[in-house]
Formats: sequence, C-alpha cells, structure tokens
Amino acid sequence: MASSFENYNRRRLISSYFSVVLSIFLVLFLLGTLGLFVINSKKMTNDFKENIPMTVFFKNEAKDSVLNAFDTQMKNSKFIKEYAFVHKDSAAKHNVDIVGKDFMEFLGFNPLQNSFDIHLKGDYVIADSIKKFENEIKKNEYVAEIIYDKQLVDLVNNNIKKISMWILIISGFLAVIAMLLINSSLRLSIYSHRFTIKTMQMVGATKSFIRKPFIWRSIKLGLIGSVLAIIALLGMIHYVDGVFPSLGIAKDYISIGIVFGGILAIGITITWISTFFATQRFLNLRTDDLY
Repeated sequence: MASSFENYNRRRLISSYFSVVLSIFLVLFLLGTLGLFVINSKKMTNDFKENIPMTVFFKNEAKDSVLNAFDTQMKNSKFIKEYAFVHKDSAAKHNVDIVGKDFMEFLGFNPLQNSFDIHLKGDYVIADSIKKFENEIKKNEYVAEIIYDKQLVDLVNNNIKKISMWILIISGFLAVIAMLLINSSLRLSIYSHRFTIKTMQMVGATKSFIRKPFIWRSIKLGLIGSVLAIIALLGMIHYVDGVFPSLGIAKDYISIGIVFGGILAIGITITWISTFFATQRFLNLRTDDLY
C-alpha cells in the first residue's frame, strides 16, 4: 500500500516538473523567436528593399566610353549594392524568349536602349536618398530615363514603421505573459509541497534553509527549459537560413549568442524570483490557511 502511494506521489511530482519545464520551454522559445526576429528585422527589411530594382536607360547616342564611365561611377557609389549592364541586343533576345516573337523582324530595327539594372543598398531605399541618387544620375546628359516603383518604396517604408511599432508592443505583452505563465507553473509546483514547507518551519528550520532546495530545483528546471528552447531555436534558425540564405542569419553568431544568453538569463531569473516569492508566501501562511 505504501509503495503504491509512493509511486503515485512520484508520478505526480514528475508530472509537475514536466509541466513546469514545458511552460518554460514554450515561453522561452516564443520569446527567443521574437528576439531573433527583432534583431534581424533590419536585415529582413533591407533584403526586401534591395530586391526593388531601378533601371537606368541610356540614349542611343551614348557611346561605349559613356557607358564605361557610368559603370565606374556605379562601382564607386555608396548607394549601390549590385548592378548589371544590359545591352539592348541582349534585352531584345530576352524579350523574344518571353514573348515568343521577334519584334525586330517587322520593325526592321531594335527600339530598345542600353540600360543598367541597379539594386540600391537597403539603407538608401527611402524617398530622400533615392531622389538624391536619381538627381546625381540625371546630371549625365546621355541618360534617357530612370524607372523604379516609387509607390512600392513608399509603401514598404510606411509599413516597416507600423510593423516596428507593433513588434515593440507585442514584445512587451509577451514578456509579461511569459513571466506570469512561468510564475503560475512554479507556484502550482510549490503548492504541492506546502505541508512540507510548514512542517520544516515548525521544527525550527530557517526560511532561507527551507527556500534553498526549492530555488535550486526551480533553477535546474529553468535551465532544462532554456536548453530545450535553445535547441528548438537552433533548428528553426537552420530552417530559416535554408529558405532565406541571403539573410545570413545562421552566420550572425553575435546576435544568436545574445538571444541564447538572454534565454538562459530569463529562464534562471524568472524561476528564481517566482520560487522565492512562492515559498515566501507559504512560509508566511498560518497552518490553518494551508487547507
């Protein structure tokens, strides 16, 4: 009979520990995911911005020397991430591949112009910087036209501001929820030991002596939950890096280290504080209030 009761208590204790670790793991994984997103948000927005193309068309009068000079200008420009020269003959061939008909056969000439396809650095894909870059290019008298999606640029920048504001609000909300969830799980775990706590206190044990094993146990559970969250985040980082290799998230060791260090710190700190106040509450209760 005693053995059966001990097994029941052991299973209940294991179940309690498992729920605490699971709560810590889920909360820290969510916070870690959000942390990685916040840290890498600039990379992600820049990656999207840098995919917005700008095309500079040159007049037919522009000779090779003019095009070469412009090529050198682009190479030395602080605005440029990458660029490529597109010869009008190559553009015509590409058009034939897409449309399936050779328009030069009935026109008798190639109406297309030599051009440069340009991708600006993400930091410069804003209205003021693009306008400055555009005015700089227009100084070249052989430039015929500059084309890019102005509405898309404005839309992206406006949405980034809104998203950034909501991320800060959600981050604060989730941080509060995280502390409440972990605190609730730990308090439930300690609640099952309330009679043990009061018995130790009645035989003369000091409050710090009673708290110590509970705090150490909670810190261990916090470490286990933190390590599990880190392992899950490593898997997520590997997956995201495979889908979006241009972001280089997996190679940003400093950001990853900051997030993982934060997860460990949060896991230990919240469990320590929650356990301290939970045990303190039961230590201050009267014996009659335990039931």
